[in-house]
Amino acid sequence: MSNPVDLKSAAPGMFDMEAAPMRIGHVQLRVRNLVLVAAFYRNVIGLTPIEERPNRVSLGIGGAVLLDLVADPHAVPDDRRAAGLFHTAFLLPDRADLGRWLKFAANEGIELQGAADHRVSEAVYLADPEGNGIEIYSDRPVEEWPVVGGRFDMGNERLDTPGLIDAGSGAEWAGMPVGSRIGHMHLQVGDLSVAEPFYGDVLGFDVTCRYRGATFLGAGGYHHQVAANIWNSSGAGPRSAAMSGLAGIEIVVLDATVRAAIEDRARQAGYPLERSAGGTVLRDPWGIALTLVDG
Repeated sequence: MSNPVDLKSAAPGMFDMEAAPMRIGHVQLRVRNLVLVAAFYRNVIGLTPIEERPNRVSLGIGGAVLLDLVADPHAVPDDRRAAGLFHTAFLLPDRADLGRWLKFAANEGIELQGAADHRVSEAVYLADPEGNGIEIYSDRPVEEWPVVGGRFDMGNERLDTPGLIDAGSGAEWAGMPVGSRIGHMHLQVGDLSVAEPFYGDVLGFDVTCRYRGATFLGAGGYHHQVAANIWNSSGAGPRSAAMSGLAGIEIVVLDATVRAAIEDRARQAGYPLERSAGGTVLRDPWGIALTLVDG
């Protein structure tokens, strides 16, 4: 899966994630203070509570769950050097939505950790109260995504914050709009030479970009639904189940035959499969649980 691929197969305009053979469904986080973290995702990120129980809160948009928070007050705080979550990336429908959120964040005094124009997208970064990384971004139209040598030429350039806020003028941020989703998951891993064969050869994502200690992988011509880096975690071993932070990722597979092929490749590569009510669970080389479900 590491050879150059047809990255321009998607139609002009905004990428249709629903048509991608694989996409991210919802993400599960293990949190120490459920009330505090749930309030953050509701009030700052703009998600809507869908189901609330004493030890679990599910949030999303329009009835669809994007984030599942599970309480574990005795969890060990996540280690920034460990394998696990780098950030959960929330994709907004268009540039104006990102501009509205930026204006809202400025007015509310929300602290950002960074911002960048990645050439394929525009993004801002922050963290929840327990340090779980978050990206909020909007894509550029597919025809503007630069390709060099069969892969996307992504980068980190200065974000046009005034232009974004101007694009969102005329309306106020009123929570994450319908059509928003988790666009990608960016993970910390111990070794890219191990991550690429798993997420590429086993799961079936294509390598779409390599960038100084990170690999980006996408399906259906998208710039990436998954990314992995070793910026903080080089050499990290399996993730401790006692840690707070990332607990699992749901991957929606559009075609049952694609899912069956993934399961077959996982068996051949020696990755055990578990059956659950929601789908098929396999774990990456660092123990991160991935649940494959039918789209």
